[in-house]
Amino acid sequence: MTKIIYVDHNGDERPIDAKNGETVMEVAIKNSIPGIDADCGGACACATCHVYVDGAFLEAVGAAQDMEQSMLDFAENVHDNSRLACQIVVSDALDGLKVTTPESQH
Repeated sequence: MTKIIYVDHNGDERPIDAKNGETVMEVAIKNSIPGIDADCGGACACATCHVYVDGAFLEAVGAAQDMEQSMLDFAENVHDNSRLACQIVVSDALDGLKVTTPESQH
């Protein structure tokens, strides 16, 4: 199992074991992580699963593709490390990944 650490805007951490192949958003929804609503169900058609990726994992996660970048244009408080959790696929390379939800999503 790969451990994903969800951090809320207050800094409270919630480590969750995730299966490879799931998305960070799917894992969040299954575990009732606050701040990740996933209104579109993971279709990259909204920005309600916006997260900040910990700097140590930016390379492993990779850059946002065009469609995701377009959706991020609708999100609040977008930073260089912003991603949509529905577009991050869990793999062994992401073990220990920390993602933080923006305060505006709480």
